[in-house]
Amino acid sequence: MTSEDEKRFLAPDAPWRNPEPGRLVVPGHPIGDFLEAGEWRVLEERAGFLLLDCHLPERVKNFRGQLFGGFTPVYVDFVALHTFRAGRRKEMGRHPLVTLNMRTDYFEPVVSERFRIESQVIHRRGRTSLVQTRFLDAHGALLVFALTTLRELG
Repeated sequence: MTSEDEKRFLAPDAPWRNPEPGRLVVPGHPIGDFLEAGEWRVLEERAGFLLLDCHLPERVKNFRGQLFGGFTPVYVDFVALHTFRAGRRKEMGRHPLVTLNMRTDYFEPVVSERFRIESQVIHRRGRTSLVQTRFLDAHGALLVFALTTLRELG
């Protein structure tokens, strides 16, 4: 990414920052584009909470047709960062966030073309937040459980 690309990407009016209602992001965010997050549906959003309907792109599947375990934390980190601002995007400043720690537990493989991600801020103290993220199948079975510690800079 060139310095000009970085400036456009980080700009407050960057297109990916202003998705239409019911969408998490629009094309233009590198990680969002990789995960095809522009196709996800936001089923519920409130302060510190997101419920998403996601799909499983071919590029993140292993040879068994499952979500490759190494890509799971990419989803977790991406969703946790958005959960931090969920329901409060307009009132919050644009301070950058960093991921301090992430723990991911795998219970069942993610194999369905569609699955849900439920993510919630479960603790805030000062500039540090703890976000819980759960991957669920169509029947509500827990597939993946993750905890992410985020720090707001600035």
